Amino acid sequence: MGGIRVGVNMTVPSSRAEWVDKCRKAEDLGFDVIGVADHLGMHAPFPAIVLAGEVTERVRLNTFVLNVPFYNAALLAREVATTDQFVDGRLELGLGAGYVKAEFDAAGLPFPSAGERIDHLERTIAELRRLYADPGYKPQPARPGGPPLLVGGWGRRTLGVAAKHADVIAFTGAAPDREGNMAGLAGADEFKNRVEFVRAELGERADDVELNVLVQYVAVTEDRMGVLEQLRQYGPTLTLDQLGELPTLLVGTPEQIAEQLQENKERFGLNYVTVLEPSLDAFAQVIARLR
Repeated sequence: MGGIRVGVNMTVPSSRAEWVDKCRKAEDLGFDVIGVADHLGMHAPFPAIVLAGEVTERVRLNTFVLNVPFYNAALLAREVATTDQFVDGRLELGLGAGYVKAEFDAAGLPFPSAGERIDHLERTIAELRRLYADPGYKPQPARPGGPPLLVGGWGRRTLGVAAKHADVIAFTGAAPDREGNMAGLAGADEFKNRVEFVRAELGERADDVELNVLVQYVAVTEDRMGVLEQLRQYGPTLTLDQLGELPTLLVGTPEQIAEQLQENKERFGLNYVTVLEPSLDAFAQVIARLR
């Protein structure tokens, strides 16, 4: 499909039967990856991934993304390795620095500064790598060295950590505030600047690392401009044409959106796109056109 992987990030808590049904549905619709978000009030990521692995055959399974400051590195290493074993090596480990202060408050944990959270993220990555490099470590992950690593973020320091360590770099397309709210999505020029920054940081690794974008909203419609008018809150300072260029919004007919994805791949190098669960059915129409 033009070399673009597609994933869906599951965010809606549900019963066991509902979870099984929607994971099977995502696989049947042609998604390549099923992701599980890590927020209080949603399913715990690792049990959800193990169950998803049990009832699917082909899709890869990822954490999109873990709130790493919640985790002790040694305990996280055990969770990851066990999960990777139990899903037969289909795990893709997504990590982030965390950003919602209210969740730290609810967990009774201090909310470190952004710099401290990113430091913890990088230390955790280093510790996972160290443990998985030890042939005596138990339980061993399914593949030597552990599952592929995805790091998500938007700030330059987080993206720098991603460029240093990750197999997949996931662009959020905006910087959330301390409550987890996004005031507006970055315009296409700013997005391109972040991609160019990452490519420079990657150096010789540039051709070996996937670039992912988390799409905030998908609307399949014949009235593209009319729907974009309704989505002005995503880019209050942008014109409708500029809003329609955002990699983080996909609006139009299935054919138009498929064309936009190919353009985003050429312009930004985005060869992996993740949509949110409410967009599952809408985006399935796009997958059909891409394939």
